[in-house]
This record gives sequence, C-alpha cells and structure tokens, in this order.
Amino acid sequence: MGTASLGSRGLPILPILQTVPDARLRLHKIAGRLSSNQQHSQRVEHILAAVRDRGDAALLEFTARFDGQHFAAGDLQVPPEESQQALERLSPELRRALETAHSRIQAFHRQQRPPDLHMAGPYGEKLQRLWRPLSRAGLYIPGGRASYPSTVLMNAVPAKVAGVDQVVMVTPPAKNGLVNPVVLAAAALAGVDQIYRVGGAQAIGALAYGTETIPAVDVITGPGNVYVTMAKKAVYGTVAIDALAGPSEVLIIADETASPVLVAADLLAQAEHDPLAAAIVLTTSHRLLADLPSCLAQQLEEHPNPATSAQALGDWGLAAKVPTLEDAVELANGFAPEHLELLVAQPDALLPSLRHAGAIFIGPETPEAVGDYLAGPNHTLPTSGTARFAGALGVETFMTNTSLIRYTQKALAATGEHVMALAASEGLHSHRESVRRRLERKV
Repeated sequence: MGTASLGSRGLPILPILQTVPDARLRLHKIAGRLSSNQQHSQRVEHILAAVRDRGDAALLEFTARFDGQHFAAGDLQVPPEESQQALERLSPELRRALETAHSRIQAFHRQQRPPDLHMAGPYGEKLQRLWRPLSRAGLYIPGGRASYPSTVLMNAVPAKVAGVDQVVMVTPPAKNGLVNPVVLAAAALAGVDQIYRVGGAQAIGALAYGTETIPAVDVITGPGNVYVTMAKKAVYGTVAIDALAGPSEVLIIADETASPVLVAADLLAQAEHDPLAAAIVLTTSHRLLADLPSCLAQQLEEHPNPATSAQALGDWGLAAKVPTLEDAVELANGFAPEHLELLVAQPDALLPSLRHAGAIFIGPETPEAVGDYLAGPNHTLPTSGTARFAGALGVETFMTNTSLIRYTQKALAATGEHVMALAASEGLHSHRESVRRRLERKV
C-alpha cells in the first residue's frame, strides 16, 4: 500500500492498493466504519424518553444544552412569513437555481406516483390496491457543519407530490438562533407547512411523539448525525422512517479514458462532506493511479477547508488497481455504494452487471454533484451497504397502499372449498367456519 501527502502540510491523502484482495479488505473496513456505541444509545434513549414524557419543556432544555439557545416554547416555530420573506430576499441568481432544481425534482417525482390497481376476477370478484397519502410528514434537515437547502427540496417535494396533508420541518438553529435563510427559502418554495428551530435526537422525539407545540407525524425522513440516526431507529414502529443514513460515499469505476483531474474533483466532492465520508476509485489504469495523488494534492491546496477532506481520504478513502472492469463491478456490487460513477469508455456495457447502487452517474459529463442538486432523481440514498436492499427516497415513502376485496356469491362458491381446506391445514377452525356458514346458508 502506498499513500501520498498533502504537500508541505503532511496530511494523508489516499491509500493506494494494487491487488483485488487488498481492495476487498479495505472496502470491508470502510463499510463497517460505523459500529454501535452503547454510550450514544443510552444518551438517545434518555433524550427520547424525556421528550415523550415532558414535551416542550424537554425540548427547550435540550436546545439550551446542546445548541446554546434559550428559547421559550413560542420561539420554536418559525413564523410562516419568515420563510416567504427569505425566498423574496434571495439573489436573482440563487433564486433561479433553486427554482430550476425544484422544477426538475418535482417533474421527476410526479412520474413516480404509483397508480391504483384494479383487477376483475374470473367469478365477478373485484380486487383493488389503492394508494393514499399520509396525513403528516416530518422532515429532518441537518444544520451544524452546513445548511442544505437541496435536502429540503429532496424531502419536501416527494411529500407534496404524494399529497401529504401537512409537511412539518425541523432543523437545528444556527449560533444566532435563526434558521439559515436559504433553507427557509427552499422550504417556502417547496410548500413546507410548518418549520421548527430544533435539532438532534430531541427533534426526532418531538416528531415521533408530539409535544404541546410540535405535532406528531406519520413518517420521518431526512439525514442527520449519529444521534439523529439512532433516534430514528429507536422511534421506528411508532412512526415510519425513510432509512438509517450513514456518512456519504462515492465509488468511481474508471479506465484509461478517465481524467485524473476529474476523478480527484469527484473524490473530494464526497470527502468534503464529513471526516467519515468514503471516497473510492477502482481503476484499470496505471496512469490514473500515478497521477491521482498530485491532482488531489493540488486541489486540496486550493480548497478553503482541506482538513476535513484530507482526513476523510486518509481514513476512509481508497484508490485501487484492478485487472479488469469486471473485477471493479464485482467489488462495487459487494460494497453497494450510495453513489457510483462510471468514468469509462463504454459505461452502458457495465450497467447490466451493476446490481447494487443508490444512484449511478454515467459518463464524464455527469458529476455526482448534478444529482445532489437538480438532475431530478432524489439525492436521499441508501448508504453503508444498504443499497443491497433499499433505494432512493421517493413518493411512495409518503404513501400507504390498501387492498380492497369485493367477492360475489359466485366467487365464494367457486373458491370457498379451497379457503376451507387451507384454513383446516393451519388448524384455524373459525376461519373455515366463516366460509362454510356462508356457503351453506339459505337465501
């Protein structure tokens, strides 16, 4: 294994591996970088129990302790006119960017709305599956390190497309006690109904259980730190959740045609999120591996905050040489990345073999950043290997489906004997009787 350094600063850049077995071991380590923490779990349970039992009083206590904000209960909600004013005060350039993103995300998600199913059986019975929106959705929008108006759009738009009656947003206050104005503007544009200045596990508890000020919801979506994630896990069952989000990750499959400058830029686009972010490239190109360290070093020198990126690359990054693109595909499927970029001459040839990825970005003109902001598909994606069994946040997240079954006398007569036989096989006497008595009744 070789590592490069960030010029004179001496910060680690990226582990470089030369064999598939070594790469597989490194990927396994990266995938397991989040282990359970009993101390965190106990802290989260304490916070949730306090919010469940004491409502607003607990919220205010934790907001003062963790965010340094001494609010009264009436201060938690952002006045509706404040978000509209934030939208109106945006620069024309930023407003156009938000409106473009909103329009494209909305158009894509409108295509996701599932159709109702209507089926007529052979004996006159009618079978249906009807989709209905949830009554109330809770959106968690992170604060702290940065503010994410794009996450507001990606969570609020599918909820609105689904037809949710009330969309409630929680987000941590900044040091000045306010919510980032661009986040507020995005919320106004997306039609968020209520906004509350509260974050952390306590905000998840408020959405799950309800307080005097914040209403209980049916589903909670949106990413957060480890406390938010553990709180979402703990309240699942009381409410639905979208997923248990981990740190962001990208895996790039590259061949000789890939630009080392662009590969470096895309790795850094993930690494700058968080010290736990994973940035990985699997390549068949010796040239790319040779040139990548210097490209990373140069771009980190130009970065306004290089330390986070350098730490993520050193701790959880990987550049690996693979003999063939098929080897890269096998490794990628095993890792199941959140974001997968194909910087190869013939990306379409790989698509049939790529089974597990949250989103795939095809070709050199498709940086992962376009998916983060405005391509249209949702950027709330499965992380930490969960792309093996989960997909992106979508309209269905904010809906439920109900089956409708309407039998006729003819249909029951035709299938009732089968129902009775199956009920008898399971030892459920009254199930069988409920059918037998109908078949034998006199009309």
